Amino acid sequence: MIAAAATFVSTLHGGPQLLYALFFGVAFHFLSHEPTTKPGIEFCSRTLLRFGVGLLGARITASQIASLGWATALIVVGGVLSTLALGLLLARRFGMTRAQGVLSGGAVAICGASAALAISAVLPREKGGERFTLMVVVTVTVMSTLAMVLYPLAAKLLQLPPELAGLFLGGTIHDVAQVVGAGYMLNPQTGDIATIVKLFRVSMLALVVVAVAGAFKRSRDEADAAQADGHAGAKQPLVPWFLWLFVAMVVFNSAGAFPPSLQEQLGTVSRTCLVMAIAALGMKTSFTQLARAGWRPFVLILVETLWLALLVLGSALLLR
Repeated sequence: MIAAAATFVSTLHGGPQLLYALFFGVAFHFLSHEPTTKPGIEFCSRTLLRFGVGLLGARITASQIASLGWATALIVVGGVLSTLALGLLLARRFGMTRAQGVLSGGAVAICGASAALAISAVLPREKGGERFTLMVVVTVTVMSTLAMVLYPLAAKLLQLPPELAGLFLGGTIHDVAQVVGAGYMLNPQTGDIATIVKLFRVSMLALVVVAVAGAFKRSRDEADAAQADGHAGAKQPLVPWFLWLFVAMVVFNSAGAFPPSLQEQLGTVSRTCLVMAIAALGMKTSFTQLARAGWRPFVLILVETLWLALLVLGSALLLR
């Protein structure tokens, strides 16, 4: 019901659907303690989250990635890797954990809220971990909304041609929908290029999540064992099942197995799962808990966003 309400408000008035779902969910925080609703909230915040991330692969094909060219691909990969590294460096500087640095860097570098949710699914459970994830989701969504308005103006001011404007918008804005909006705000050609560049960034989500899962596997297993009251729990696989689903979707879509109508339906199912997941995560927290996160997550994501924007824009200007 919360996801449906968020979708209705987003459709009627515009604005980020995921952010509405988060805020509506926070308003129903009291339900997270009810025995009748708690299992459903847990299911949505974990299982549906993973399923929604897995279905994101239905939007990507190998030919789209190949059409970018080496220069564009290297700039995008460099932006993703350097933003992740910057997240780790700043997190240590701010006295935060490695997991928090990876989560914020991955959210900025790849695809905003969706990446934050995917990466958080393979990180070890930490005290305040879900609160930090929600803080990241709120901040990257706000940053992405501002970028959708400001970045096209910058591209116009610098008189970037469509291919370079598309690289700048697709390589920097966090959310897919806002990349599309910003690109087509300029012209159809820029919109097409920006969308493909953005989908290439999204395709890197699988590799990043596998790398994060491997890097944090031992601490995740230890946290799960401690949570199981000392009983040895089943160790999680290095590659989570939802990433296999993601890769399978990309392969099938590249082979032309998905007609446009099915592709659209899978995208709708994926988005619905993610909206329900973020609503459930919102229900598991409160504004008081969000306030306790302090100023550090905001500054962390702001610096990462500015770094990615300047790096990609500078590279685009060098290519002109």
